[in-house]
Amino acid sequence: MTITKAISGTCGLLVALSLSAASVALADSGEGLKLQAGGFVGVGPKYEGSKDYRVFGAPIVAPAANSGMNDGTVQFRGIDDIRLRVINFGGFEAGPLAGYRFDRDEGESDRLRGLGDVDGSVVIGGYAAYRAGPFLPFISYHHGVSGDDDTGGVLRFGTELEGKFGPGFSVTAKAGASYADDDYMDTYFSVSAAQSLNSRAGLAEFDAESGIKDVYFGLYGDIPVAANWSLKWSGTYTHLLDDAADSSITESENQFSGGLGLTYTFNSGF
Repeated sequence: MTITKAISGTCGLLVALSLSAASVALADSGEGLKLQAGGFVGVGPKYEGSKDYRVFGAPIVAPAANSGMNDGTVQFRGIDDIRLRVINFGGFEAGPLAGYRFDRDEGESDRLRGLGDVDGSVVIGGYAAYRAGPFLPFISYHHGVSGDDDTGGVLRFGTELEGKFGPGFSVTAKAGASYADDDYMDTYFSVSAAQSLNSRAGLAEFDAESGIKDVYFGLYGDIPVAANWSLKWSGTYTHLLDDAADSSITESENQFSGGLGLTYTFNSGF
């Protein structure tokens, strides 16, 4: 159920962002729009703070970058971070972002039983960045806007460093931290008195408050593997901090995620 929801929600967002980006690209050029289509499979913790992992998948449909995976109008930074660049001037870039935040099913882990489910949600927000050579300092905001629960918002800030090694071949390193608001921390890391009583694992009551919830480091890249075909890969390590690490829900402060994707680039003829 989780994987199906993620694929459906992400597919709709990709289509919407692609259509918006197509309008921008066609307005700036008389040439046909170049598209990339494919999909990716990823792995990540079953829930934030889990020591167990799950596999997920999603499609990719978007305008293709001219050179390097960070140069396109639509840029992929993760399931909850699909960016549409609408401002690009003098090194400064900004625009909206969208994505999907996974649900949390209490049946997925013995530690969660009795806490109740958390709905998955569509994520919307925005980002701003400044490109200085290979460096890209950035800030982005991600807020859950659907489902029965207000899952709150996360503010990420950090820096990316991109290296280009040939046509279409790029590797990017990223590092930064995430700040989560009260609603987010309460949803994913608090344990109420009622939840503590119902907890099959006997979790202690815990009141998680807003603050810096993690630091992270990652690598991702784009590698041409054949004519018009490109392999996309990513890997990220996240270390939970403060209330996110101290919560009775958390099994491991060390969180790993990654994925592989394959896309085909073609001229749409439009």
